[in-house]
Amino acid sequence: MLRDFRFGLGLRDTSSAAKVRDAVRMAEDLGYDVVLVPDHLGAPAPFPVLATAAAASQTLRLGTFVLNACFYKPALLARDVGALHDLSGGRFEVGLGAGYVREEFEAAELPFPPASRRIEYLQHVVEYLAEHVPGAPIMIAGGGDRLLTVAAKWANIVGVTGHPIAERIAVLRAAAGSRFDDIEVNLAITAVPADGSDMPNLSMTRHYAPDLSDEQMLALPGVLSGSVTEMADKVRGLRDTYGANYLVVQAGHAEAFGKVIAELR
Repeated sequence: MLRDFRFGLGLRDTSSAAKVRDAVRMAEDLGYDVVLVPDHLGAPAPFPVLATAAAASQTLRLGTFVLNACFYKPALLARDVGALHDLSGGRFEVGLGAGYVREEFEAAELPFPPASRRIEYLQHVVEYLAEHVPGAPIMIAGGGDRLLTVAAKWANIVGVTGHPIAERIAVLRAAAGSRFDDIEVNLAITAVPADGSDMPNLSMTRHYAPDLSDEQMLALPGVLSGSVTEMADKVRGLRDTYGANYLVVQAGHAEAFGKVIAELR
């Protein structure tokens, strides 16, 4: 059975409470279900921003997209997750990844272990959260086999990255077994045409797939092009083909993708 669509919006300008509140209200008006913040040094801390967002809406869910698990001790993170989940009325979904930016580890005066060690620590954090904050849904994002295997066991939501997506979904499905049907599959949309254009700006996509031609990038699941109806058809195909019902766009795509949401609903 196909899941209902969910749509998430990444918040960009979170430099003041007023800007966060305005972004949250816009997300509600455009039909988004979730507002999300990243976890990078140099950007505002996720939990204060999400607490402000929670106070601006009674309906939108809240998420991190995603926390660098290696920045946190499990008990301290569980305290923050539990508090935000309770204060928001159960609307918080904690998104986690293994971390990948060496410079951020160095700026935080933390060692940058090999990927295998970072994934081991991610699993340690997730196990602790599952035991001590069982009511908060856990999202794990990534694309490597080992990370997807951890996600298959522990996550309620899996943000699948990398390409080809079909191969990554197959790895997740094989690792999850009968549990796969209980997992919500998330994909990030990295390119959406601006109003008045059928072609998207591919600069964000190119950052993650520098070796692909424009034509190859336009074929990626996370890239939309064409009319609103054509984009909506592709989104339906993502759910039909991959089971990906939960899609996330960034703030710059909010209004353009909002028209796709309206078409789908």
